[in-house]
Amino acid sequence: MSTQHYEEAYDEARDEAREQAREEARRGAGSDAREETRAGVRETTEGRVFTVTGGDWGEVVEAVGRADDERIIVNMGPQHPSTHGVLRLILEIDGETVTEARCGIGYLHTGIEKNMEFRSWVQGTTFVTRMDYLTPLFNETAYCLAVEKLLGITADVPDRANVIRVMMMELNRISSHLVCLATGGMEIGSTTLMIYGFRDRELILDVFELVTGLRMNHAYVRPGGLAQDLPPGAVDQIREAVKLLRSRMHEYDKLATGNPVFKARLVDVGFLDLPGCLALGATGPILRATGLPHDLRKTDPYCGYEDYDFEVAVADTADSFGRFLIRLEEMRQSLRIVEQCLERLRPGPVMVADKKIAWPAQLAVGPDGMGNSLDHIRTIMGTSMEALIHHFKLVTEGFRVPVGQAFAAVESPKGELGVHVVSDGGTRPYRVHFRDPSFTNLQSMAAMCEGGQVADVIVAVAGIDPVMGGVDR
Repeated sequence: MSTQHYEEAYDEARDEAREQAREEARRGAGSDAREETRAGVRETTEGRVFTVTGGDWGEVVEAVGRADDERIIVNMGPQHPSTHGVLRLILEIDGETVTEARCGIGYLHTGIEKNMEFRSWVQGTTFVTRMDYLTPLFNETAYCLAVEKLLGITADVPDRANVIRVMMMELNRISSHLVCLATGGMEIGSTTLMIYGFRDRELILDVFELVTGLRMNHAYVRPGGLAQDLPPGAVDQIREAVKLLRSRMHEYDKLATGNPVFKARLVDVGFLDLPGCLALGATGPILRATGLPHDLRKTDPYCGYEDYDFEVAVADTADSFGRFLIRLEEMRQSLRIVEQCLERLRPGPVMVADKKIAWPAQLAVGPDGMGNSLDHIRTIMGTSMEALIHHFKLVTEGFRVPVGQAFAAVESPKGELGVHVVSDGGTRPYRVHFRDPSFTNLQSMAAMCEGGQVADVIVAVAGIDPVMGGVDR
């Protein structure tokens, strides 16, 4: 029994005894009567005071016997291995049944949105990439699409840049889903699924490191295009990674999809139907598991997604198992899109031609990581004072964005990721606000968990796949 219920029972017994003492005092009972009620009465400057002594424990025990001693409050997290970060789940349980579930967030607040108001538009990419740290390229692309709308250069972004953006986002989708499946499997006892997931994710992180110089937090997508083109050998490495990943997809089916033990832990767990998803604003695999094929890549395409051939993965189970199947199928579809991207790559620039917006350096990955081309440095330092001044002002001050506001959204692995950007005409954003899918989808936790078992809370949260970097931004 919880301390809270003991205190409530004690307070109830104490109040009953005090009321009885007051009644005896009002009747003018003698000392014998007061002794019988175990109450003392005395007058003070603060008024009449009743003191109850002795005999209370029996009354407490009696009150406890009348109380429901199975209902307790449990704090799951914020430091808990199955909460996908510093997420606090406040659970009221009756035996093994969850009667009430609430989320406590804010433990990882970084102030990213506010910090962006004090940095240039290009520097903003280094902030947004750190929000949902499992999907950095989606954060960057959504932000840059909104900035490009304000600048009026959406149609000027080179085709090669858009193809590379799509290819990198789809690889990022696969890596995010692999983490979801790996950690979710580990939390229910499938350590083999965890090993497989992180093993395959390494292939994609190696590609990211080759292309951007970093395994995560890339700041690779920039307003107007990309920070740099694909380095030599990147296409061949991506082809090999896609080929190897495709050959391993059947292992997840053999290990989990047809496994009766795995299915028993996920089927009918974390149920949330279509009306519930629409009421709570849930998107991504949670929404598509109800049978609704809502995917922004199809319904509101961006970066040329309308030209790619792929299917939207759906299920009709509205439970955690359906969300697992959707993520598995989405990885196959992403591999399909990446293969099309490799075929569509054509030589060309990866940044808009407008030199007042385009990053002024030709970047190249050298022995020390990402840096400026030495030929470009020689040119602006030795032959063109105007180029040097322009380089200095664009890097230190940044370009100006016309007054206005814009909204852009992409289909991230967790759902609809939207960004609202406001400009006052300066070189820094006036306001940047993200509609992070993890933040919105967490609202469905209570609906999924209440009425279920404590052990099923782990499965439901794993099916939501929240990342607290995006929630507490």
